[in-house]
Amino acid sequence: MMFAGLRGVPRAQLPREVIAGVTLAALAIPLNIGYAQIAGLPPVVGLYTAIVPMLVFALFASSRQLVASPDAPIAALIASLLGAMAAAGSTNYVQLAYAQALVCALVFLLFYVFKLGFLANFLSEPVLVGFIAGLAIEILTSQVEKILGIKTTSEHFFPELWEIVTKIPQAHWWNVAVGVGTMALILVLRRVAPALPGPLIALIAATVLVAAAGLDRHGVSVLGAVPSGLPVPHFPSGVSLGQWATLIPGAIAICAVTLADGLLTARRYAEQHNYTIDGNQELMAFGVSNIAAGLTGSMTIGSSASRTAAMDSVGSRSQIPSVVCALVVAVLLAFFSDLLAYLPNAALAGIVAVAVIRLIDVRKLTELWHLRRSEFWIATVCMLGVPVLGSLSAVVIAFLLSAVDMVRRASSPSTAVLEPGPAGRYVRARQPGPGPAVYRFEGPLFFANAAAFKEQVLGLTATDIVLDAEAISDVDTTGAEALRQVIGKLQAQHRTLVVARATRELRDLLTHYGLRLTHFDSNEAAVAAQQP
Repeated sequence: MMFAGLRGVPRAQLPREVIAGVTLAALAIPLNIGYAQIAGLPPVVGLYTAIVPMLVFALFASSRQLVASPDAPIAALIASLLGAMAAAGSTNYVQLAYAQALVCALVFLLFYVFKLGFLANFLSEPVLVGFIAGLAIEILTSQVEKILGIKTTSEHFFPELWEIVTKIPQAHWWNVAVGVGTMALILVLRRVAPALPGPLIALIAATVLVAAAGLDRHGVSVLGAVPSGLPVPHFPSGVSLGQWATLIPGAIAICAVTLADGLLTARRYAEQHNYTIDGNQELMAFGVSNIAAGLTGSMTIGSSASRTAAMDSVGSRSQIPSVVCALVVAVLLAFFSDLLAYLPNAALAGIVAVAVIRLIDVRKLTELWHLRRSEFWIATVCMLGVPVLGSLSAVVIAFLLSAVDMVRRASSPSTAVLEPGPAGRYVRARQPGPGPAVYRFEGPLFFANAAAFKEQVLGLTATDIVLDAEAISDVDTTGAEALRQVIGKLQAQHRTLVVARATRELRDLLTHYGLRLTHFDSNEAAVAAQQP
């Protein structure tokens, strides 16, 4: 349903929403320019993204607060994906970026039609934390180069890092002063006046300093001319059929990261402020907003957790700020684009550096180290893999490591042999006696643990074995075959296996596998599993 994110705002609160929109524009202007540069695109592309695509998302989203915009992970992904296809900044590269937005739109809409938003859940938190931190490291490296005013020629991460270190004596120190000063001012304002748009204030201060002192004549680079006027609708040109196909894997990666981050952010704020969202509607909103992006000279649009948090902190409870932001940026480009020419690139790099350094979640990495080392190493592999191997390779490797870790843990579920204890309860048996043995298996019985299950049950010496199946949620064909073999071997030894506390679904599943079940008259509704 359209306009869901714009409804429910009392008339008395409209001024607050409009002011929040102006604040959002103050954040979006420098950040969108910076992210466009990270993506290898002209600055105006980032500004175009804050007009029609942002407006379209605001109209279609069910979330009242999620801010859609280009963000650091998307910008880095675009640069990584398109860099192998064309030279950054070239005409073909820019057209490929527009095409990338349209392919992303198609993926989002397919997710919407087939209700596949749940697939984002397969990006585990360690993978997501490591992946985004890796992108942040990659972005920070490029911004350090801009602040130092140096150029590197190395194509690989560690050689590039070493080249930056060795070229520090060649740094342009006025450039450094502007970039570091911008970062320092943002951090000070964040502490003493968090309600103010620190990035915009710092950018204005740096621009005034460069213009007043004539630092552009002393080697401090500035943004340069930005085309005036609003975006003109057009379809990407010069993109071959093969290139369209090549964009698909990258689009899937961009969409997965956007869904995992965006839907989580939207749900968090919806729960916090007691309203509901439709996750499927958000998929459609991302789809149609990226259609708008691809057709209006913009870059792929995703979600921004930082700008969403900023809007929440100033009291916004609707998508009205996104509408206001789009109008403010449109007016800027239509009438005041000449002012953008004097923005120092070092200041823009400083703004982006401050924004992305938060993406390296040291607290979460520390938490993973203390809670589960295997997941810490998965996050670390992903974090280092992004700058070293490339974003797609890193996320695939980290996903496979997550899957291996999950199967490894599932292959060794918690099991126990129980005996009668106080008050009629069963407790873990220290040394199973000669009487009936109660064997508890806690987890799905499937291919990875079927052999261990068979070995443990057959290793029991009791004549009568009761399988406590309360915690068995599923049995695959390999698990069913293991259960069939256990029953057969026990019967050959004149022993019995009784399945107790099985759910109705589990009983039906075992029957489906051809394991004939006979019910016993007992309070636990135990069933005996027999060979057909």
